[in-house]
Amino acid sequence: MRGLFSGVATASLLAVTSPAQAQEAEAPEQELAPAPDAIQTAAGTRVFYPADFERFAPRNALDMLEEVPGFTIRGEEGARGLGQATANVLIDGERNTNKSENIFTQLSRIGTDRVERIEIVEGATLGIAGLSGQVANVITRPDPFSGRFTYRASFRPKYAEPSFIGGEISLSGAGEALEWTVAIANGTGRGAAGGGESFVFDPDGNLLETRDVRNQFVGELPRVSGQVKWTTPGGTVMNANANYRRSYEDFREDQFRDLVTGVDYLRDFDNRNRGWSYELGGDIQFGLGPGQLKLIGLERYNRSRFRSDSINIFDDDSPDTGSRYASRTETGERIARAEYSWDMLGGDWQLDAEAAFNRLYRTAQLFDLDPSGDFVEVPFPNGTGGVTEDRYETILTHSRSLSADLTLQIGAGGEYSIISQTGGRGLTRSFWRPKGSVNLAWKLEDGLDVSLEMARTVGQLSFADFLASVSLNEGQANAGNIELKPSQTWEIDAEAVKDLGDWGSTELTVFARFIEDYIEFIPVEGGLETRGNIDSATLYGIRWNSTFQLEPVGLTGMQLEVTVQLEESNLTDPLTGESRSFGGHEDREVDVELRHDVPDSDWAWGAGLEYNHTLPYYRLGETGTNTEGPTYTYAFVEHKDVFGMTANFSIFNLTDGRGMLDRYVYDGYRDRSPLLFRETQDLSVQPIFNFRLTGDF
Repeated sequence: MRGLFSGVATASLLAVTSPAQAQEAEAPEQELAPAPDAIQTAAGTRVFYPADFERFAPRNALDMLEEVPGFTIRGEEGARGLGQATANVLIDGERNTNKSENIFTQLSRIGTDRVERIEIVEGATLGIAGLSGQVANVITRPDPFSGRFTYRASFRPKYAEPSFIGGEISLSGAGEALEWTVAIANGTGRGAAGGGESFVFDPDGNLLETRDVRNQFVGELPRVSGQVKWTTPGGTVMNANANYRRSYEDFREDQFRDLVTGVDYLRDFDNRNRGWSYELGGDIQFGLGPGQLKLIGLERYNRSRFRSDSINIFDDDSPDTGSRYASRTETGERIARAEYSWDMLGGDWQLDAEAAFNRLYRTAQLFDLDPSGDFVEVPFPNGTGGVTEDRYETILTHSRSLSADLTLQIGAGGEYSIISQTGGRGLTRSFWRPKGSVNLAWKLEDGLDVSLEMARTVGQLSFADFLASVSLNEGQANAGNIELKPSQTWEIDAEAVKDLGDWGSTELTVFARFIEDYIEFIPVEGGLETRGNIDSATLYGIRWNSTFQLEPVGLTGMQLEVTVQLEESNLTDPLTGESRSFGGHEDREVDVELRHDVPDSDWAWGAGLEYNHTLPYYRLGETGTNTEGPTYTYAFVEHKDVFGMTANFSIFNLTDGRGMLDRYVYDGYRDRSPLLFRETQDLSVQPIFNFRLTGDF
């Protein structure tokens, strides 16, 4: 939910005027700006101007885009290399090629004074490979110098430490030939905090332990970044970007374990992660022959040190027991990509070629705590090693108008990859995978647009799954699998967008996924488990996103936004051979957000809720449910002119959403071994108080 991950204080609400009052070219001067309105153009394009959002006092392009009726921002999907576009937002017609800073971050650095207009168009009409459905194109104008800042603070009554140093400051300038942005920020994390009771039962339901649980996460993620864009007199466009970030993350969970039989003890668990990373990227676009050639280069690198300690401290002063897991990991990605676009035979053509080189190297150690209090290293087979992937992709995309209201986009190609694993079980394999898509966009009538897409995609591997690892907190182990291969998926999406006039806008999407080589936990020699491929899996779903204006019923300045997503999944359990759903998958989601911008004032208030239903998870030696909520609620109040700034105060989790666990652990594989114990947990999350202050200079 946007309210949870981007700050419930930003939950949006607006009122839309009648399409009969739509703007034709430029937003006219008005004493009171209307709520977002738009004009309809060919192929269902909607156009929004800055004056449409004036009553919300937006500070940047992200604030504006979040107020567009019936539109949901979709970020990058973390695909292999750069590949085809996945985010449904463009800036001046260009996709974001910065993998370390997503489109949300990029939009938040574009001040509202730089936004000329926002166009909501059907992706298939843009001639950009991979885009389908509703896509936002943010058109900007020059601005010699501007600055923006956001300050964030949060606290809870119990369990979590307060945060007082979150936010970002950015400076930017944009002329006719040169644009630049520099930013410094600190991301903070205070999640995974809670406390309460946990109980452990034997197979017959008899109580074995009562546990008093307290956990807490503290993270500081400072970063600095910069971008520059230069357009030469001849029309060549050059971009360069760089960023550097560090991470300081600590998680602690204390459990006082009161045993029915035996010596009580404190289980002290600590995770510590320290790391740094950078990204350097750039591109150049220029005319060549009948078209435009764009060359893109990118280099990313990350290094981290991780340590996990689990120590048992007994009440009778007997020697402590415990374990330690430590690792040092380096990952990197290097990408070279070329895109050539031209017009021919009445349509748009684009030929893409990409080479991506990914790498991971990790050293890992496992230790036991001996009676003297020292950690002694023990054998940890297959924990140390490396993985590399060399991947080459080529796709040809063609877009054309079949009629005034019908657009077709076809893309076809494939990828060739070589995956190598180093270490004691070194193995090198190669794969050829076809890829492509077909998309039809149809404007059925004014205010009703439909699109249909079928695509063949290749999934992203987690190189860490090739190597052995352990979770000391849960007592789980992954043996590692050098034979992992990327999944392949047939994706089908049908989307319909309807303008409801004075009542707002609604969007309905029906989707299906047919997955080959799906990655799931599988059994391996020695009674162990690892992440591996199974033959197939399927996923079906429906998503309904609507923005309802409440002015027609007399509630001026009010808007209700509703999102409902329902999914059904199926795979064959690799252990039992039985049919079941995806493990730990959220198959039901309901989000409701209400906002009231009080007319003739700078005040706004709102409230919302989120409901999520999570399916049981499955490992080979255990199963259970691990859920949060399942319902979270929030409320906020906002003032849009506090000495020229916007202040927002919110309270999240008004109705005592919980963190709940119901876990069944077996003495071996769960289909053939007796139950060892059952663990239940019910943790208080506590209300979360958030404060945000935004402004510009």
